[in-house]
Amino acid sequence: MSLGAQEVFEMMIGTSLTSCAPPEQAPPPAFTALVGLAGPICGLFSIRCSSRAASLIAARMLHTSPEEAEPHTADAMGEVCNMVIGHFKAKLGKIGEGSMLSVPTVVEGSDYKLRPLAKGIVLEAFLQFSEESLCFRLEYKLTVAVT
Repeated sequence: MSLGAQEVFEMMIGTSLTSCAPPEQAPPPAFTALVGLAGPICGLFSIRCSSRAASLIAARMLHTSPEEAEPHTADAMGEVCNMVIGHFKAKLGKIGEGSMLSVPTVVEGSDYKLRPLAKGIVLEAFLQFSEESLCFRLEYKLTVAVT
């Protein structure tokens, strides 16, 4: 998942990501982009970040200033989320091929709790982008036996 995120950020945003420790007392995320998975892999992928990080991501994708990119921030976050999980899914071979992705959803704000129903395996990575911490999280379960 981390490698996919790094490749997407290098290709689409023109910047690299580096691994970082989870923030000790990070403020609640202001943007959360979500993409669901259904099929052999069932679950939810999310990217959580601050408003500043989301604005910078949108600005770099659109090659403009954060102020000019502001109206497109949610769309940019949804697209990045979709590309990262799509990249991950493509690397999984037949299991990935049989899994479908939902349309991205973006939540703005921090007064919510996210409770995916998959209740399975959790993969989480914190990556640093322009002095901001991004949290990439995949909660999933396999609905078929892996052979």
